[in-house]
Amino acid sequence: MGLTLFQGTLVDTQEHHAMLRENVAKLAGGFGRKYFQDAVKENRKPTELWDALAEGGFLGVHVAEEYGGSGGGLADYNVIVEEVAAQGCPILSLVIGSICAPIIEQHGSEALKQEWLPGLASGQKRLAFAITEPDAGTNTHKITTTAKRDGDGWSISGTKYWTSAVDESEAILVVARGEERDDKGRGKLSLFIVPADAKGLTRTPIETALQVPETQFTMFFDDVKIPADAIIGQEGQGMRHLFAGLNPERVCAAAINNGIARYALQKAAQYATDRKVWDVPIGAHQGVSHPLAKAYVAVQQARLMTARAAELFDQGSPEAGEAANMAKFAAADASLEALDQAIQTHGGNGMALEYGLADLWFIARLHKTAPVSREMILNFLAQHSLGLPKSY
Repeated sequence: MGLTLFQGTLVDTQEHHAMLRENVAKLAGGFGRKYFQDAVKENRKPTELWDALAEGGFLGVHVAEEYGGSGGGLADYNVIVEEVAAQGCPILSLVIGSICAPIIEQHGSEALKQEWLPGLASGQKRLAFAITEPDAGTNTHKITTTAKRDGDGWSISGTKYWTSAVDESEAILVVARGEERDDKGRGKLSLFIVPADAKGLTRTPIETALQVPETQFTMFFDDVKIPADAIIGQEGQGMRHLFAGLNPERVCAAAINNGIARYALQKAAQYATDRKVWDVPIGAHQGVSHPLAKAYVAVQQARLMTARAAELFDQGSPEAGEAANMAKFAAADASLEALDQAIQTHGGNGMALEYGLADLWFIARLHKTAPVSREMILNFLAQHSLGLPKSY
């Protein structure tokens, strides 16, 4: 029997996750797909759903109890992120929550922990995450946003790209390099918390095909001043610190896609049962049922891999990185196949927004590219898992 520590008590993991899933499904299902679609259409945030998740204590399950969370870990948070998406509400901001809280909890000063973790756990505070740059791509060593010492504090200058939900956040967790570079042109990375309204910080929205309430931004840092204690962890150790958040990010990106896939397959199965042609449900035809059943297999495999990756992360296992990358890779492919077959099952109705499928496409497709591309995952697995020569 697997045991999970939740709110200071050891509980049966399977029963605990079943309870979490049931409660989150009931809460998020009370809002549902139409609520989420309307929020996107009306260019507003799903504040009521976010607040309900916060009130239920679901936003802080992966934060330690001493900082206002439930101490359940990433395995619990995976369940919650997936279940919200499975009710037709794929909230990308939940993925950001999987990055920032673990980084601060594992590497932040006690002052930063006290300042941010209780608010993140309660949903009263939000952090954005800025790592991507226009010219660096997936080569984080090549970022040019620079943090230099300025009196008793720091000054940050540079540009970040695809930074989500800054307009909903009090501050931004920023990845920047030092002024000095090594013989390969790489600067040592450090992590900082920068107020979203800091002087010298401006932002421009990016128009995207994503049907989500979160806005993506290009961020411009023009000699932004921050105090000395805004740094997270040790100067120059940012790359090492990052993986406290990047592996959970991959897990929760997978959870979003697993939830989307479950939603799509449930809708397709119901439609194929209700829709009749020549007096029989279309789901009685193997040409309809088999593609859905095949997609279901792939989705369940991705869910198992995601749950395993979360479990390994909570255990502090060195295998967590491999599993998290594989989970994101598998979930992206499986969700797109499930969504495609669900749309096909609906025929022309699959393109109608009222059926809630077609506008999920780009959210699911996003995670073949982000937060790390499928090509870089294959590079990682080829080199580190199979022992093949480095190809880049």
